[in-house]
Amino acid sequence: DWPVDVTYYESKAFCRWKTAKDGSPTSNPFRVLTEAEHQIIRHRDHNLDAARSSVSADKVMVTSGADFPLGETGANLNMAYSSHNPVDFFPPSHTGHRDTVGNAWEWTEDHFNPLKNFEVHHVYDDFSTPCFDGKHSMIVGGSFMSTGDEASVFARFHFRPHFLQHSGFRLVASNEDAPATHLFPGSFAGQAAARDQAAVEESADATDNVYETDDLLNMYWGLHYPSSGTKEGVTPILDHNNSPLHGLRFPQRVAELLCSLEPVRTNNRALDVGCAVGGSSFELAKSFDHVEAFDFSNNFIDAAKRLQSGEHVTFRIPVEGVIYKEVSVAHEPGFDPSVMQKVNFFQGDACSLSDYVDNKEGFGSFDGVILANLLCRLPDPMACLNAMPKIVNEGGVVVMVTPFTWLEQYTPKSKWLGGFYDPVSQDPMYSKDRLKEVMEGLGFQKIHEEQMPLVIREHQRKYQYIISEATGWRKE
Repeated sequence: DWPVDVTYYESKAFCRWKTAKDGSPTSNPFRVLTEAEHQIIRHRDHNLDAARSSVSADKVMVTSGADFPLGETGANLNMAYSSHNPVDFFPPSHTGHRDTVGNAWEWTEDHFNPLKNFEVHHVYDDFSTPCFDGKHSMIVGGSFMSTGDEASVFARFHFRPHFLQHSGFRLVASNEDAPATHLFPGSFAGQAAARDQAAVEESADATDNVYETDDLLNMYWGLHYPSSGTKEGVTPILDHNNSPLHGLRFPQRVAELLCSLEPVRTNNRALDVGCAVGGSSFELAKSFDHVEAFDFSNNFIDAAKRLQSGEHVTFRIPVEGVIYKEVSVAHEPGFDPSVMQKVNFFQGDACSLSDYVDNKEGFGSFDGVILANLLCRLPDPMACLNAMPKIVNEGGVVVMVTPFTWLEQYTPKSKWLGGFYDPVSQDPMYSKDRLKEVMEGLGFQKIHEEQMPLVIREHQRKYQYIISEATGWRKE
């Protein structure tokens, strides 16, 4: 009944052994607790809420070590004793959990991470930031040796996972994934990242979304349906020598790439994440029995549904200044309109894929998934990637196409997969390498890579030429 001093790795090894030996009472294997769970099981009179209401609830501010064991919130903390003691020595907290503070630090599933509005203090400017690197695991609760701020309710501490630090663990089982925060090497570039995140949250309700403008809708009609304008005498690219016609049909080529990689057909369903106005979705419908397709833009989804319903849709192609040409949206020659009915369009958020699996009726799983030029436009790319094992059937294929154009306008710097220098080592961190590490960790094998160009028309004489990296990943 005494705690054990172990490293984080040893605690996780025990969780795996325990799961293999006795099984887990839930759908997930045993694990250690998280920082959020620790705050829930602390005694109500010795936790964050209590300490914010009364300074005396943060016992280390008013209580000597000799008196720390006294009362309902008694604990082996602040050098109350000179060693560990049995974990059931003190009464449990109001949630029925014993030894929630003191005695031994508890390893968590969280990496050491910045809270919202975190800023460096000039008195100790290099204590936290070098450890926001995905290499330091959080420990909570303090130990018998913890004094001062480390014995405070507000203490958040960290150590490398292979270090010993009077640290034990609590065995946890849950049906849901652990509510933990994970970083990776180089993912935090000082307090600016925390400010970026706060700024994103504060501007979440902003109405100036570029993806809801008619100008962008017109541009995407041309990207997704390059045959549009043929009968009006407008070519997708102004005729000239060495015209980059190979950059046309980008949405269709992404869908064709998925099919060429031969995903195992379990239910013959496909998912188009960030479908825009549906060019790739309709191409997928040629090969799959059903396609779920969503985009964050209501404007795009409404447009795709109008086309799907058989409505005659027109859009404007800018020619020069305010001069434009009105053209009809046109499918490629030989396109069978009946396949469009196999697509279900809806407005959605790629960062909420996990929620759709659990809560969206009829969403289900898929043999094929495409994400075309989406990853570097998400506020939280990892939230999207972490959902892939849940939504992809065994043997299924995910095709991701991205130019890795990271901009803080869309993604806080703390969430970038790469495109920056590690703040500690100064090594360049490349998105391609991080994506491979993430996908392999999620159980996917890389089966394809190519450079995929695309052309987006801004007006008759100005185009964006983008070279995205297209990769294919098969679920093992």
